[in-house]
Amino acid sequence: VRQNGNALIEAADPLKADREMVLAAVRQNGKALNYASDPLKADRELVLEAVRQNGMALSYASDQLKADRELVVEAVRQNGRALECAAGPLKGDRELVLE
Repeated sequence: VRQNGNALIEAADPLKADREMVLAAVRQNGKALNYASDPLKADRELVLEAVRQNGMALSYASDQLKADRELVVEAVRQNGRALECAAGPLKGDRELVLE
């Protein structure tokens, strides 16, 4: 996963729940968050790493993190289209939209 984060798709479920394994994957390819276990999709630090690598990884984050303004700002800075993945109220946040 250090060379190809998407290799996580082939990993056994226990490895998809292994924080170190998923962290290595999302640092290489943020969208590898898609293959992580649900609890890790709610891990703020891990999701922050993913959106810094690829803002669109926000689409795989937990609903709670899609409403986290700071995290959404990071995602939008990396890829403006990430705003479409944010929670509804943030889509109307003028300052965030201006990012």
